[in-house]
Amino acid sequence: MAEPRLPGVIRPGWPAPASVKAFSTTRTGGCSRGPWSRLNLGAQCGDEPGRVRRNRSLLRAALPSEPRWLMQVHGAAVAGIDGAGGPPPEADAAVTRKPGQVCAVLTADCLPLLLCNRAGTAVAAVHAGWRGLAAGVVQAAVAAMDCEPDSLMAWLGPAIGPRAFEVGGDVYRAFTERDGEYAAAFVARGRRWHADLYELARLALKSAGVTGVWGGDYCTFTQADRFFSYRRDGVTGRMATVIWL
Repeated sequence: MAEPRLPGVIRPGWPAPASVKAFSTTRTGGCSRGPWSRLNLGAQCGDEPGRVRRNRSLLRAALPSEPRWLMQVHGAAVAGIDGAGGPPPEADAAVTRKPGQVCAVLTADCLPLLLCNRAGTAVAAVHAGWRGLAAGVVQAAVAAMDCEPDSLMAWLGPAIGPRAFEVGGDVYRAFTERDGEYAAAFVARGRRWHADLYELARLALKSAGVTGVWGGDYCTFTQADRFFSYRRDGVTGRMATVIWL
Protein backbone atom coordinates (compact mmCIF):
# COMPACT_ATOMS: atom_id res chain seq x y z
CA MET A 1 0.00 0.00 0.00
CA ALA A 2 1.17 3.53 -0.76
CA GLU A 3 2.28 5.84 2.02
CA PRO A 4 -0.60 7.72 3.71
CA ARG A 5 -1.61 10.89 1.85
CA LEU A 6 -2.80 12.51 5.05
CA PRO A 7 -0.56 15.46 5.92
CA GLY A 8 1.36 15.42 9.16
CA VAL A 9 1.01 11.74 10.05
CA ILE A 10 3.54 10.30 12.49
CA ARG A 11 4.98 6.91 11.66
CA PRO A 12 6.50 4.88 14.50
CA GLY A 13 10.26 4.86 14.70
CA TRP A 14 10.55 1.20 15.67
CA PRO A 15 12.13 -1.84 13.97
CA ALA A 16 8.82 -3.55 13.27
CA PRO A 17 8.61 -6.27 10.60
CA ALA A 18 7.75 -5.13 7.08
CA SER A 19 4.31 -6.72 7.39
CA VAL A 20 3.35 -4.29 10.18
CA LYS A 21 1.96 -0.89 9.12
CA ALA A 22 1.05 1.90 11.52
CA PHE A 23 0.74 5.66 11.99
CA SER A 24 -0.78 8.35 14.19
CA THR A 25 -2.71 11.28 12.76
CA THR A 26 -2.28 14.85 13.94
CA ARG A 27 -4.79 17.70 13.76
CA THR A 28 -3.30 18.71 10.37
CA GLY A 29 -5.59 18.40 7.34
CA GLY A 30 -9.32 17.68 7.34
CA CYS A 31 -12.32 20.01 7.26
CA SER A 32 -13.48 20.49 10.85
CA ARG A 33 -13.71 24.01 12.27
CA GLY A 34 -13.50 25.78 15.58
CA PRO A 35 -12.13 23.77 18.51
CA TRP A 36 -12.17 20.63 16.34
CA SER A 37 -10.00 22.17 13.62
CA ARG A 38 -9.02 20.39 11.44
CA LEU A 39 -8.64 16.61 11.22
CA ASN A 40 -10.99 15.59 14.01
CA LEU A 41 -11.72 11.85 13.83
CA GLY A 42 -13.83 11.61 16.99
CA ALA A 43 -17.56 11.14 16.49
CA GLN A 44 -18.54 11.76 20.12
CA CYS A 45 -16.89 15.08 20.92
CA GLY A 46 -19.44 17.62 19.60
CA ASP A 47 -18.20 18.15 16.05
CA GLU A 48 -20.59 18.22 13.07
CA PRO A 49 -21.20 14.59 12.03
CA GLY A 50 -20.82 15.39 8.33
CA ARG A 51 -17.37 16.86 8.88
CA VAL A 52 -16.30 13.85 10.94
CA ARG A 53 -17.46 11.53 8.15
CA ARG A 54 -15.42 13.52 5.62
CA ASN A 55 -12.37 13.42 7.85
CA ARG A 56 -12.76 9.68 8.39
CA SER A 57 -13.00 9.19 4.65
CA LEU A 58 -9.56 10.79 4.33
CA LEU A 59 -8.23 8.35 6.89
CA ARG A 60 -9.95 5.41 5.22
CA ALA A 61 -8.24 6.24 1.92
CA ALA A 62 -4.86 5.57 3.60
CA LEU A 63 -5.93 2.19 5.01
CA PRO A 64 -6.64 -1.29 3.63
CA SER A 65 -10.06 -1.45 5.34
CA GLU A 66 -12.40 0.50 7.59
CA PRO A 67 -10.88 0.81 11.08
CA ARG A 68 -12.56 -1.25 13.79
CA TRP A 69 -13.49 1.58 16.12
CA LEU A 70 -13.91 0.91 19.83
CA MET A 71 -16.25 2.30 22.45
CA GLN A 72 -13.45 3.46 24.76
CA VAL A 73 -14.31 3.57 28.46
CA HIS A 74 -10.91 3.95 30.19
CA GLY A 75 -10.92 0.32 31.27
CA ALA A 76 -8.85 -2.80 30.66
CA ALA A 77 -11.03 -4.81 28.26
CA VAL A 78 -9.40 -6.06 25.07
CA ALA A 79 -11.37 -6.84 21.90
CA GLY A 80 -10.25 -9.50 19.47
CA ILE A 81 -11.24 -8.18 16.05
CA ASP A 82 -10.22 -10.91 13.61
CA GLY A 83 -13.88 -11.10 12.62
CA ALA A 84 -15.07 -7.56 11.97
CA GLY A 85 -18.70 -6.55 12.10
CA GLY A 86 -21.36 -5.41 14.53
CA PRO A 87 -21.38 -2.38 16.83
CA PRO A 88 -18.13 -1.02 18.27
CA PRO A 89 -17.01 -3.27 21.14
CA GLU A 90 -16.71 -1.68 24.58
CA ALA A 91 -12.97 -1.99 25.05
CA ASP A 92 -9.79 0.05 25.30
CA ALA A 93 -7.55 -2.22 23.25
CA ALA A 94 -7.91 -4.22 20.06
CA VAL A 95 -5.86 -7.20 18.87
CA THR A 96 -5.83 -8.87 15.47
CA ARG A 97 -3.93 -11.50 13.48
CA LYS A 98 -6.02 -10.97 10.36
CA PRO A 99 -4.19 -9.25 7.47
CA GLY A 100 -5.89 -6.02 6.42
CA GLN A 101 -7.89 -5.64 9.64
CA VAL A 102 -7.18 -2.20 11.13
CA CYS A 103 -6.96 -1.72 14.90
CA ALA A 104 -7.57 1.88 15.95
CA VAL A 105 -7.74 4.04 19.06
CA LEU A 106 -8.73 7.69 19.46
CA THR A 107 -6.87 10.02 21.81
CA ALA A 108 -6.41 13.66 22.83
CA ASP A 109 -3.88 13.44 25.72
CA CYS A 110 -4.27 9.77 26.62
CA LEU A 111 -1.48 7.52 25.38
CA PRO A 112 -1.96 5.51 22.17
CA LEU A 113 0.23 2.41 22.53
CA LEU A 114 0.94 -0.03 19.71
CA LEU A 115 2.16 -3.62 19.96
CA CYS A 116 3.42 -6.12 17.43
CA ASN A 117 5.32 -9.38 17.56
CA ARG A 118 8.70 -9.75 15.91
CA ALA A 119 7.30 -12.39 13.56
CA GLY A 120 4.90 -9.81 12.14
CA THR A 121 1.80 -11.94 12.65
CA ALA A 122 -0.07 -10.08 15.43
CA VAL A 123 -0.72 -6.43 16.25
CA ALA A 124 -2.62 -4.43 18.87
CA ALA A 125 -3.66 -0.83 19.54
CA VAL A 126 -4.19 0.32 23.13
CA HIS A 127 -5.93 3.40 24.55
CA ALA A 128 -3.92 4.04 27.72
CA GLY A 129 -5.00 6.96 29.87
CA TRP A 130 -4.09 6.91 33.53
CA ARG A 131 -7.27 5.04 34.47
CA GLY A 132 -6.64 2.34 31.89
CA LEU A 133 -3.01 2.05 32.90
CA ALA A 134 -4.00 1.73 36.55
CA ALA A 135 -6.61 -0.89 35.61
CA GLY A 136 -4.00 -2.97 33.76
CA VAL A 137 -4.96 -2.39 30.12
CA VAL A 138 -1.37 -2.75 28.94
CA GLN A 139 -0.88 -6.07 30.71
CA ALA A 140 -4.25 -7.27 29.39
CA ALA A 141 -3.30 -6.36 25.82
CA VAL A 142 0.05 -8.13 26.11
CA ALA A 143 -1.71 -11.26 27.38
CA ALA A 144 -4.25 -11.07 24.55
CA MET A 145 -1.43 -11.06 21.98
CA ASP A 146 -0.85 -14.71 22.96
CA CYS A 147 2.88 -14.39 22.25
CA GLU A 148 5.96 -14.65 24.42
CA PRO A 149 6.30 -11.15 25.93
CA ASP A 150 9.97 -10.91 24.98
CA SER A 151 8.94 -11.40 21.35
CA LEU A 152 6.85 -8.22 21.44
CA MET A 153 7.76 -4.63 20.73
CA ALA A 154 5.85 -1.51 21.71
CA TRP A 155 5.59 2.04 20.42
CA LEU A 156 4.32 4.94 22.52
CA GLY A 157 2.44 7.51 20.44
CA PRO A 158 1.66 11.18 21.12
CA ALA A 159 0.34 11.84 24.63
CA ILE A 160 0.39 14.58 27.24
CA GLY A 161 3.93 15.13 28.49
CA PRO A 162 5.12 14.79 32.10
CA ARG A 163 5.56 18.53 32.68
CA ALA A 164 1.96 19.23 31.66
CA PHE A 165 0.10 16.35 33.32
CA GLU A 166 -0.72 17.46 36.87
CA VAL A 167 -2.70 15.00 38.99
CA GLY A 168 -3.89 14.58 42.55
CA GLY A 169 -2.91 12.15 45.26
CA ASP A 170 -5.64 9.75 44.18
CA VAL A 171 -3.82 9.08 40.92
CA TYR A 172 -0.48 8.71 42.69
CA ARG A 173 -1.96 6.21 45.13
CA ALA A 174 -3.78 4.26 42.38
CA PHE A 175 -0.35 3.25 41.06
CA THR A 176 2.03 3.28 44.01
CA GLU A 177 -0.23 1.32 46.36
CA ARG A 178 -0.25 -1.40 43.71
CA ASP A 179 3.50 -1.33 43.04
CA GLY A 180 6.01 1.03 44.63
CA GLU A 181 8.09 1.03 41.43
CA TYR A 182 5.48 3.31 39.83
CA ALA A 183 6.60 6.15 42.11
CA ALA A 184 9.41 6.77 39.61
CA ALA A 185 6.79 8.15 37.18
CA PHE A 186 5.69 10.95 39.55
CA VAL A 187 7.26 14.24 40.65
CA ALA A 188 5.77 16.02 43.67
CA ARG A 189 4.46 19.56 43.16
CA GLY A 190 3.22 20.70 46.55
CA ARG A 191 0.13 18.61 47.33
CA ARG A 192 -0.14 17.47 43.73
CA TRP A 193 1.98 15.52 41.31
CA HIS A 194 3.24 15.64 37.76
CA ALA A 195 2.65 12.21 36.21
CA ASP A 196 4.62 10.75 33.31
CA LEU A 197 2.22 8.64 31.20
CA TYR A 198 5.09 7.42 29.07
CA GLU A 199 7.00 6.14 32.09
CA LEU A 200 3.87 4.57 33.56
CA ALA A 201 3.41 2.69 30.28
CA ARG A 202 7.06 1.61 30.21
CA LEU A 203 6.73 0.26 33.74
CA ALA A 204 3.49 -1.55 32.82
CA LEU A 205 5.19 -3.09 29.78
CA LYS A 206 8.15 -4.12 31.92
CA SER A 207 5.83 -5.82 34.41
CA ALA A 208 4.28 -7.72 31.50
CA GLY A 209 7.69 -8.84 30.23
CA VAL A 210 7.99 -6.48 27.24
CA THR A 211 11.43 -4.88 27.00
CA GLY A 212 11.49 -3.51 23.44
CA VAL A 213 9.88 -0.07 23.75
CA TRP A 214 10.17 2.94 21.44
CA GLY A 215 8.53 6.37 21.20
CA GLY A 216 7.30 8.71 23.91
CA ASP A 217 8.65 11.86 22.29
CA TYR A 218 5.70 14.26 22.12
CA CYS A 219 3.46 16.42 24.31
CA THR A 220 -0.10 16.90 23.07
CA PHE A 221 -0.73 19.64 25.64
CA THR A 222 2.12 21.97 24.68
CA GLN A 223 2.26 21.23 20.93
CA ALA A 224 -1.06 22.90 20.15
CA ASP A 225 -0.35 23.36 16.45
CA ARG A 226 0.01 19.58 15.96
CA PHE A 227 -2.25 17.89 18.49
CA PHE A 228 -5.68 17.99 20.09
CA SER A 229 -5.58 18.15 23.90
CA TYR A 230 -8.62 17.64 26.10
CA ARG A 231 -6.83 18.92 29.19
CA ARG A 232 -5.72 22.09 27.42
CA ASP A 233 -8.93 22.93 25.58
CA GLY A 234 -11.82 20.94 27.05
CA VAL A 235 -13.85 20.93 23.82
CA THR A 236 -11.55 19.48 21.19
CA GLY A 237 -11.08 16.79 18.54
CA ARG A 238 -9.43 13.39 18.56
CA MET A 239 -6.45 11.90 16.74
CA ALA A 240 -6.35 8.29 15.57
CA THR A 241 -3.54 5.79 15.95
CA VAL A 242 -3.87 2.79 13.65
CA ILE A 243 -2.04 -0.49 13.07
CA TRP A 244 -2.59 -3.42 10.73
CA LEU A 245 -0.91 -6.35 8.97
